[in-house]
Formats: sequence, structure tokens, C-alpha cells
Amino acid sequence: MIPLILYDIPSKLEGNYWCHSTARPRFVLGCKGLPFRVEWVEYPDIAPRMTEIGARQDKLAGGKEMYTLPVLSDPNTNALITDSWEIAEYLEKTYPEKPIFSNRSKGLILVFNTAFFDLGRAAVTFPYLRVSQILNERSREYFITTREASWGRKISEFSPEGSRRDEHWAVMKSAMGTLKEWYDKEGGKWLMGDVFSYADIIVASRLFWFKKILHDDEWEKIASWHDGRWGKLLADVEKECNEV
Repeated sequence: MIPLILYDIPSKLEGNYWCHSTARPRFVLGCKGLPFRVEWVEYPDIAPRMTEIGARQDKLAGGKEMYTLPVLSDPNTNALITDSWEIAEYLEKTYPEKPIFSNRSKGLILVFNTAFFDLGRAAVTFPYLRVSQILNERSREYFITTREASWGRKISEFSPEGSRRDEHWAVMKSAMGTLKEWYDKEGGKWLMGDVFSYADIIVASRLFWFKKILHDDEWEKIASWHDGRWGKLLADVEKECNEV
């Protein structure tokens, strides 16, 4: 089998990996035991590189279209897929061994994906500040310029130390409390009880992002919430997806 190609964004961190969106397909590839290699693309190079290989633009909230990562190329089928959800669907259909949408759960997990995104929307202000600190220079400049234009304020104002930062921590902890309630409904190891699914990959990808971009003590705080549930969940998903 020819290794698949996952396009990802590099960083200054050891191993380069940091992005939650690209972590999703990486976890799926690992779960299914599929060989792949990574091609690293800095932020300002995404549009020209994706244009070069013929990838399509991704449709964002509000209908705007732009080139984004992840993108997956499968030389075994000549498929070229944009967007982490569509990549997961493609891998499940093309390589059905060790399913991630068991028990006809795709529709429900899609709803969960939207709910999880909405839950976490208010909790990313502080982590975005940390992202700006771990990127390589060209990507860092691009990230700061585009985020400041989108949010209408300087990156230094995203989450200043003090009461604003405390508010952001409170929002994050509240969001994780809601997530805990969802997990507690089935009482098992995974969101679907004893059945591992793409829903757990969605959550673990966000936890992975926290672990990589936040300072060690900041990640340890999150990992320890709810009797250490989140640190353990990330470790369990990494093991399930052969990431350890």
C-alpha cells in the first residue's frame, strides 16, 4: 500500500504537531493502521500549495470559501479530500476496518461535532494567544494578522493576565463540565459507552491541542479537572490510535 499524504501546519514544538483540526485525521489514520506521511505547509503557503495540487476550497461558517488544512491525498485511489469531517467519512468508507462510525452513528456524531464546536467556541480565546507563540515566524505573522483583523483587537488583548484571563479559565472549565455530563450519560470509557468512535477523536483532538500549545502547568490544570478525566481520555485515545 502506498502511504497516504496528510498536509499539516508545522510549529516550533518538538515533533511539529499541534493543530487540533489536523490531529483528527491523524488519529483516524492511526486507528485504522494506515501508512501515511506528512507534508508540512506554513500558513501563508496553504493557498498556493493547495491550488498547486488541485485541492478544493473549504466552505466556512457564513459561506466564505478558502483553502484550509487538513487535506488528505490518497495515491491508492487518487482521492484528494479537504476538511477533517470529510476525510473521516472517506477513510471510513474506503478502509472500513476498525470502524469509527459504529452502529450507524454518523448522523449523531455529526450533531455532536456541531454541539462540541459551539461548546468550545467561547473557550478558545486564551488558547489562541498561545498558538501565536508556538508557530514558526512566517506562520506566526500570518496567524496574528488574520486573527487580529477577524477579532478586531490586538493579539495581546485576546486574553490579558488578570480578571479577563480568569474569566476565560472559568469558561473553559464550565465547557469541560458540560462535556463531562455528556460522557457520564453512558457511564463507559467512551462517549458511546464501551464503543470507541469518531466522537472521542473529536474531543481528544481538542485536548491534544491544549496539551501542545498551553504551558505545562496550564495543561496540567485542564488534565486534572474532574478527577483527571481529560488527561486520561487523551492518553486512552492516543493508545487506541497507536499514537504512543
